[in-house]
Amino acid sequence: MSTDPVTTLAAVPDTVFVNATVITVDPARPRAEALAVTAGRITAVGTEAQVRALAGPLTETIDLAGHTVLPGFVEAHGHPTVAMTIDGPDVVDIRPMTCPTAESVVATIRETVAAAEPGEPLAFFGWDILLQEGLEEPTKAWLDELAPGNPLAILQNSAHLSWGNSLAIEAIELTRDTVDPDGCHFERDERGEPTGKAVEVPASLMMMGTPFNTSPERAPELLAHEHDVLASRGLTMTGDLGLRAAMRPVCAELAVTDRAKVRVRAYEMSDAAMRSGAAPGDGDSAGGAMFRQIGIKMWADGSPWIGNIATSFPYLNTPQTAALGLALDHRGCANYTADQVRDIIDAYFSEGWQLACHVHGDTAVEMLLDVFAEKLPEYDRPDHRTRFEHCGTMTADQYRRAARLGITCSLFVDHIYYWGDVLVDSLFGERAHGWANARAALDAGMRISFHNDAPVTPVEPLRNIQVAVTRRTRSGARVLGPEHRVDLDEAIRAQTADAAWQLQSEHEAGSIEIGKYADLVVLSENPYETDPHEIGDIEVLATYLAGAPTFTAAATPVTTT
Repeated sequence: MSTDPVTTLAAVPDTVFVNATVITVDPARPRAEALAVTAGRITAVGTEAQVRALAGPLTETIDLAGHTVLPGFVEAHGHPTVAMTIDGPDVVDIRPMTCPTAESVVATIRETVAAAEPGEPLAFFGWDILLQEGLEEPTKAWLDELAPGNPLAILQNSAHLSWGNSLAIEAIELTRDTVDPDGCHFERDERGEPTGKAVEVPASLMMMGTPFNTSPERAPELLAHEHDVLASRGLTMTGDLGLRAAMRPVCAELAVTDRAKVRVRAYEMSDAAMRSGAAPGDGDSAGGAMFRQIGIKMWADGSPWIGNIATSFPYLNTPQTAALGLALDHRGCANYTADQVRDIIDAYFSEGWQLACHVHGDTAVEMLLDVFAEKLPEYDRPDHRTRFEHCGTMTADQYRRAARLGITCSLFVDHIYYWGDVLVDSLFGERAHGWANARAALDAGMRISFHNDAPVTPVEPLRNIQVAVTRRTRSGARVLGPEHRVDLDEAIRAQTADAAWQLQSEHEAGSIEIGKYADLVVLSENPYETDPHEIGDIEVLATYLAGAPTFTAAATPVTTT
């Protein structure tokens, strides 16, 4: 640790944090013991003696009791305006983490229907044939039988597929003449009538009806509650990948209140019909530090759990893939043609937007790389930071090619924890060992992030770090591609500094450095002194945004004087 005189931006700080192990994620000063904060910004980082010497009679001193402090965690690919409905009262959670068996899923649905008022819309999230063994794809007839007097819709755990009964179809005014949104579709029978199945976002979200598409009156309270949830997990910044136009004013208005606990960097959907008309950089009236629109989201392909990722190799022929309705040697396909991707690039690159491209299959990755290699020279944007999201089967060669094009990747490593055994045994065999290959991305010279894609998996940045370092599945039965592990320094950067960089916020967050916001998380244990397989179980004791507490655990030893 440096013992040089501490640099400061203010003579007397408002607050000093002392008696801590400070992991700064700043290569110039990797560790410290204390820091000072003035007007929400970090104004000193150094030894305890150095920082205490700056305090004045009105300075607040926060004693962290020897615990570990990191920059606040950054969720590069989240969906807070969707997750708020799952964490709220209007949607019933049937995810495998909540309902681990098929029997518990069906029982939960039946109990909810029995307790509902006639005509009350019902929505469920988390149906997963692969993890909830014994489930089959729900049909409109079965859903009609379950809820003859209620609109009922179910969203698959990936959010890329949903199903509704006849009343749900009527409730969203879906007919044979309804035009499908770009890149997705409502399934229709041989007569052209809707079957109740919606494939790909945003069609899958539209099928969910009013419980999932929150009214403007209820949205502020639900979003504020979601901010509380995120802060309790140590988050101080999140992306909102696929912000709906109706939620934009709700986000902007919350951002300037004291109920905003997390900085939001938003990406609207690429479908022109769903745009709000916002320009790059638009945000809250306080200058955009809490809410800022920076990008556009597109879905190049789908979800591995429903069979529509575009791969150069087939799915395995197993009982699980048969249950998904996949034909022998099935391969998925892309949601867009190369020409459609060109149109999206032209529409949004010319306006200065960052593009975030959901992509899993190596074939879809290759198509995107080909189109970006062709189109990028047409635009004078050397720092475009185009993002590839999830990157399940992206290959080492493709990471190298992407890095040369200035493309960055956000990886869904938590897939390995929850679905790793399924990926190998049921879906892709040995190919699955290269899933979310963070090592290859880093070796290509790329800055990467990790994410939870909440509500697909719980918001758990420490679990992401654990999985990236160990690549061990939840069962403990196997390690997927041990040669693809990353070290702890790299994993922490991917959940802090490099995630902030992907969200165009490296100038204000992501590391504990002078001049940046004092966005901090206090942990019960030091990750560097913890068994790597137990990092995900470390407790978040407190979270601070601009030096102010946004979450404090009930039993936290933090003291303030």
